[in-house]
Parts: sequence; structure tokens; C-alpha cells
Amino acid sequence: MSTTSTEEEQTAKPRGDTILEVNDLKTYYEDGGILGSNPVKAVDGVSFDIQRGETLGLVGESGCGKSTLGRTLMRLEEATAGEVKLNGTDITTLSGSDLKQFREDVQMVFQDPDSSLNERMTVGEIVREPLDVHDWKTPSERRERVRELLETVGLQEQHYYRYPHQFSGGQRQRIGIARALALEPEFIILDEPVSALDVSVQAKILNLLEDLQNEFGLTYLFIAHDLAVVRHICDRVAVMYLGNMMEIGPADELFDEPANPYTHALLSSIPEPDPTVERDRITLRGTPPSPRDPPSGCPFSTRCPVKIRPAAYREMDPDLWERIEIFREVLRERSRADPSLSDRVRKLLGRETHRAGMDEIIPELFGDFDAPSDVMNHIREAADYAENDDEDAARTYLREEFGSVCDHERPEQLAVGNRGRLSLCHRHEAEYEEPATVFETLVQ
Repeated sequence: MSTTSTEEEQTAKPRGDTILEVNDLKTYYEDGGILGSNPVKAVDGVSFDIQRGETLGLVGESGCGKSTLGRTLMRLEEATAGEVKLNGTDITTLSGSDLKQFREDVQMVFQDPDSSLNERMTVGEIVREPLDVHDWKTPSERRERVRELLETVGLQEQHYYRYPHQFSGGQRQRIGIARALALEPEFIILDEPVSALDVSVQAKILNLLEDLQNEFGLTYLFIAHDLAVVRHICDRVAVMYLGNMMEIGPADELFDEPANPYTHALLSSIPEPDPTVERDRITLRGTPPSPRDPPSGCPFSTRCPVKIRPAAYREMDPDLWERIEIFREVLRERSRADPSLSDRVRKLLGRETHRAGMDEIIPELFGDFDAPSDVMNHIREAADYAENDDEDAARTYLREEFGSVCDHERPEQLAVGNRGRLSLCHRHEAEYEEPATVFETLVQ
């Protein structure tokens, strides 16, 4: 064996060990108001790890905290609490030269190739910029490195002196990938790298990313909305909702047998290309809560279709229970809505405002039900609070009466199966029904 091959083997990076470890990471945003308010909990206690050489997909609805998590891992956003360990070093505490060294090991490819490239710089200058900042070798070696990178990502040497506006969307994303590779990082965060591209171009970029990973032993965090793309390229998948990690596990197992109720609902929304195939789709109620005021129990409790009921109401008519949950949703939305200027004037004049509409909402929700009198008494009690513009008291009253473990206790991430899959749901606890059994009746 040649000396060159031996040296390459000695310097090869090990595969399969943990490269990134995240422990109870939180990223909160204060609004800076004079009187203060609840912070926006963009990332709220997330824990996971990534193995060297793998691709971890990160999915979830818009606003769930995916991009904020990625930017926090890059130190583009500062963590409020928790640890982010890269090769055993907590990067949240780094500063100065240590932080600059960290930038060499971790890079990011941004979602929009148009806005992430400086239109006033040539492609060569854009790709060379990280090398200049880190004073990498000599200027001539930097220029040669850039030319090699352009060839690596499928561009040509003559593109060195052109500007971003002279390229297609797919080519611009290749420029961004070349820039991310410049310093030979170990770990790359891909934030929606193909979402702005045509389908045919997406395939080329995905193939490029896989080829680069195989060639350089890269580790990816792949943030995306397109679940089909995630299933194709990722080894494991993490599902986020309202700043929380709801489920994480091997991609094939998670897609074939989702364990968490939110994952099940999210995957049911994947379009079926064959119109003759009937598919059960779960339509979630309402919208995600505000990250300023997340549920105190399970983050998915306000929309979960298989939410655990309190013992006193286990046998209640499912339709009636659904109306009660909708009523709670209405009160939550009312508490989030700011009154208009005209409503404030009406209130000052002692006139009725839009927030005093319980006499219309209750008949609409419960008018066609022969609901038990004690249930309706609770509904009217909460309505009285709402009539007096105290939605918080109304919500608290209903939570105490109709709330369950899902409303009051935050679940733990529990093991599901034997392949390291974790799910954040009370349904996995021994005393409650398994999710698979519940979903069998849900989608019928």
C-alpha cells in the first residue's frame, strides 16, 4: 500500500460515533416591551444527537422552530439555556478564537439561494470569502481551492468571475454548497436547500448532496417541509411541533409506523399521486397555540385527535367531547386576538363588543346536543367569565373541569420499539391505550 493511502486511512474521520449532542436546548425571544411579556419559546427544551456520517431530517409545520434550531446550532442565534456539544465541546460557551475555530467545523446552506448570495460579489469572491476570513493558506491557494470547489459542485472554472444573477436557481444553490464546503467542515446544516427549486433541479441537488457526503464523510442536519424528500435522503427523522421534539427515529420506521399522534397526522397530509388510491387523512382542529403561551402539559394537547380524556368523561359522546374541545379552542383564540379600536371605544361607552358573543357561540356549538345538565352548567360558567372579558379565567375553569393528564403534565420522551425511536406522548405510558389502537378507530 502506498504512503499516501496509509496517511489517508490514518486521518480518515471515524463514522458512527456521536458528532453532535443537544441537551435541553431552549431559544427564547423577548419582545423588549417596557412592561414585559411572555417570551416567544421558539425552541423549548429540545434534546437529540446526530451520529457522524448520517443525515438527520428535521420536519414540522411552518413556525414550529426548525430554522431557529438550525440557526442556534450555528450560533447565529444565542441559546437561552441548554447544551450543544460538537465532538464533546459545548459550543454555546465559546467565544473569540474558539468560536472562530468552531465556524470552520460547522457550516450552513440557506433556504433561499437568491437572498443568501451577495449580488455585488463574483462567484469566486463568494466562495473564497470563508477562506479569506479564516486566513486559509495563501491567496493563490485560495483561488485554486475555489476552482476545485466549483468543479466539485458541478460548475465550471470560467464561472469564477460571473455574478449570481447570471445563474439559475439550481446553480445558485450549488454556489451556496461550494461556499459551505470551503473550510472542509464536519457538519453542515441544510435549511430547506431545495424548497425554492423546480422538481427536476431538486433531484440534481439532492444527488449532489449525497455524493458529497459519501466523498467527504459529511454529517447533515436536513431541514425541510417536503416529507417525500426527507424520506429519500435521511437516515433518521426528527419531528418538531411548537418548539418541541415530538418524535425521532429511523426514517423507514417512522414513515411506515408513526408512533406520535402529531407524526401520524403530519404524514397523513402527504399527497397521494395515484387518484384511485383512497387515503385516510387526519384534519387537525384549529391552529398551533402561540409560542408565547404554549400549553402547560403536552404541546400538542390543544389539537390532538386522540387526547386522553379525564376519567369522569371517558364515556361521553365523542361528538359532544369534540364540541367542548372546539369551545376551548374558541376561547384560546379570543384571548389571543387584540380588540379593535372600535371595540375599545364601545367598551368605554358600556356597549356590547365582539368579545361578548357567547349567546351566539354556545347555541351554535351545543344547540343540537342533548348534553347533560352538569356539562352545560360548566360551559355556561366559563361563558360568563368570557362575557366579562376574562378569557383566561374561562380557559382555566374548563381546563380544571375537562382537562386530563395531557393538559396538566408534560410527557417524557419515551422509547418506542427497539431501534432507538423516541416519542413525546402520554399514550406510550403503561396505564394508557397504545396510539396504534387509538388510530385504528380514528381513521375509520
